[in-house]
Amino acid sequence: MSGLPIVGFVGLSAALLAVGIFGILTRRNFILLLIAIEIAMNAGILNFVYFAAYTGGTAGLTGQAIAVVLVGFAATEVAVGLAIVLALNRLRGSINVAEATELRR
Repeated sequence: MSGLPIVGFVGLSAALLAVGIFGILTRRNFILLLIAIEIAMNAGILNFVYFAAYTGGTAGLTGQAIAVVLVGFAATEVAVGLAIVLALNRLRGSINVAEATELRR
């Protein structure tokens, strides 16, 4: 066990997750929705990195490896999301989530 304060990191992660979920549930703009998803994913990444440092040993390397994979997954999510935003803007002329019921004409 290390000297890192568990309450601070878990509290920060919980606050990030709450902000992300609030953003996911309330945003109508697709770009802001993607940002909210990224904030929620960063909360999970923060937990993996913190508990990797907290436990130490080989579990620490496993947590950091999972965090790197999650960062790659987040980058992929942004790339696909922005492709959807471009297609939606080209088709509808707006990036409002409520208007994104279908992408085909």
